[in-house]
Amino acid sequence: MAEQEILQRLNLLACMQCGICSGSCPITVKAPLNIRRIIRELVLTRKLPKHKEEYIWGCTTCSTCEVRCPRELKPYELLIDIRNWLVEEGEVPVNIRDALESVYKHGNPWGRARSKRSEWAEGLNLKQPTQGEKISLLYFVGCAPAYDSRVQEVAKALVKIFGKMDEDFRFLGNDETCCGSEIYSMGEKGLFEWLVEENQNLFNKYAIDLMVTTSPHCFNIFKTRYPEIKFEVQHYTQYLCNQLEKGKLKFQEKFEATVTYHDPCFLGKRNNIFEEPRKILETIPGIKFVEMPRNKAQSLCCEGGGGRMWYDLPGERLAEARIMEAESTGAEIIVTSCPFCLINLEDAVKTTGKEEKIKVMDLAEIVAQTI
Repeated sequence: MAEQEILQRLNLLACMQCGICSGSCPITVKAPLNIRRIIRELVLTRKLPKHKEEYIWGCTTCSTCEVRCPRELKPYELLIDIRNWLVEEGEVPVNIRDALESVYKHGNPWGRARSKRSEWAEGLNLKQPTQGEKISLLYFVGCAPAYDSRVQEVAKALVKIFGKMDEDFRFLGNDETCCGSEIYSMGEKGLFEWLVEENQNLFNKYAIDLMVTTSPHCFNIFKTRYPEIKFEVQHYTQYLCNQLEKGKLKFQEKFEATVTYHDPCFLGKRNNIFEEPRKILETIPGIKFVEMPRNKAQSLCCEGGGGRMWYDLPGERLAEARIMEAESTGAEIIVTSCPFCLINLEDAVKTTGKEEKIKVMDLAEIVAQTI
């Protein structure tokens, strides 16, 4: 890896060593991740610095450092480059290694067989596209919604919503493979490039107008690192908000609850999608919407991105702090729109003993209950 190329590509010589990146990093409270010092060492020595494992693999790539950087740099991308170097050196935590191997062998990081990818859809009569077919809407399910039993309920909710709106959509079934978002974040750029090629070849078999994703991570990576994609990509909250504005999404039932919304980092901080999910929630009859103190660009990361679903740090999880914050608003339900956030927040409800106080739901689940 060429250190000089990294300095130029990430414009790190523009860093003025203010320390805002390190000071604003949500992981700093658990692992003293001094991003400013890492940049300084690289600038002064022209060598990638070696730090303790948790410093490098603890980063969630939430991009808080980018949001708050006065020079508009992306410090987390430096950590991804360091991870890439460690991957090439074979210095990878065991769980990260296993997730990467699973993606190469099975097309997902969960260690599950590709042949089981579409089992969640059994009995739903979903249609897969044929070669050359024109597809007005392609539903890209994603790995977590395909394999995690809790997040499968979100995928089923979206299928119900599409059906209620009479959308003639397609899904890729067992042909779908990992988008590569977490693979890139974990530093395995060679495997990521292979996934881009595989996915692009698959997409090129069809004439796709619009792809809608369950996960903000899939949405972000397709939008930012798939240069040959010729169709529009939306996260489902964008799509549903558009359908709401067109009058195609209509709510028939009330949802009597006080709810708050947790902004996923890859939807909010990365792509400035803040208002769409709130507009949907505030339009649903019966909902009383309240904000947490830290919301939108100030939202607290759930600690699931950047490969952190497969690498844990000791101490209180950020998702646990988030549950306590949600409870303080008087909300009965904390709503999110990301598979990783859903998994982490639900785990946090259990570990904080708040099962009787607050519930976690995905926005799609609420919409599916009220249309």
